[in-house]
Amino acid sequence: MNKIVLHATDLDGYLKESDKEKINHVNELYKKSLNHCAVLENASDVMQLEDARKGLVDSAKEIGRYLKEVCAEESAIHVYSFETPQEQHGQASRLISKLRDPGTEHEEFLYYIQRAYEMLFSHVYADAALPSKRSIITKTPVTSPVRNYAVHRIPDVDSFIKNSVMCVMLRGALLPSMILSKEIQEYSSDDFVTPFALFKIKRDDSKKEANMDYILDLDKSYFNLEQLDGKDLIFADPMNATGGSLVTIVSYLKDHGVKPKSVKFINVISALKGSLRIARAIEGAQVYTLWMDPVLNDAAYILPGLGDAGDRLNGKDGENNPRNIIQLIADYGSAITNLYRSQVRQIEQTVLDR
Repeated sequence: MNKIVLHATDLDGYLKESDKEKINHVNELYKKSLNHCAVLENASDVMQLEDARKGLVDSAKEIGRYLKEVCAEESAIHVYSFETPQEQHGQASRLISKLRDPGTEHEEFLYYIQRAYEMLFSHVYADAALPSKRSIITKTPVTSPVRNYAVHRIPDVDSFIKNSVMCVMLRGALLPSMILSKEIQEYSSDDFVTPFALFKIKRDDSKKEANMDYILDLDKSYFNLEQLDGKDLIFADPMNATGGSLVTIVSYLKDHGVKPKSVKFINVISALKGSLRIARAIEGAQVYTLWMDPVLNDAAYILPGLGDAGDRLNGKDGENNPRNIIQLIADYGSAITNLYRSQVRQIEQTVLDR
């Protein structure tokens, strides 16, 4: 078996003592929230419920302030709601609340993931390109009195994107990677479609967070080391819990002579612990997240989190019959494959040319 394994103890070895103190402190803060959650779930007394709601709101504010303080000291960690104008925070907060909601079913969940990555693209690339803009001229359907053309000014992101490769940590990351690649294509001056590198990596979910293993299956991965060297590597995964999968992949690449120009990890939700691990383990890596959650539970799930993003995006695999990359794309259906047809072609070529 051609597999690479990274252990959680190796990951924690990257953390500073001050990092561990911050992680422990936010864990203590979050325990207060869990006490209020238990009351909201089980109590029937109106006054108890009202007190629990107020306590939960106050606890969330305290945690938010602390996370903002921590991230302000970390140049490698970028949180949308900590770095953008306050007027934009309500949009991000409402979007995350819809993704968390168990009642948000597959189609709506996908819609909000698409919106999330549009916002993240603007934060990571479009905002960074300003004030540099370019003009696009678009023909419209209006022909009276003559054919009409419209001019629009958009951020000129070409210098940020033309060296990019989308690196997919399979399953939950597949569709978000396609969405982000589509955004890059739409903003580029020449319809640039990112190359793709596909990695088959999973956590050993029979273990707990403290002794978790991360397993990279090279036999079921599709990439060319030479095509990754000197590139801007983009990883778009909706959830960054422990950081273990990213560290495993990038460490493997560097051990085999790949020297990325940059590494960007773009998430919808990231846990503090996973963000700090990446910032310490991968020199020069940048973590961008729409929302920062405080802690992990014993099973390495983000709290308060939103459950298994891969299952909510793709549906569950059969226990003994996990779908491969081509089957996942086929299961998306024509609406998705037609919308992202350029990305689908690139992914199919990557798989078939191996």
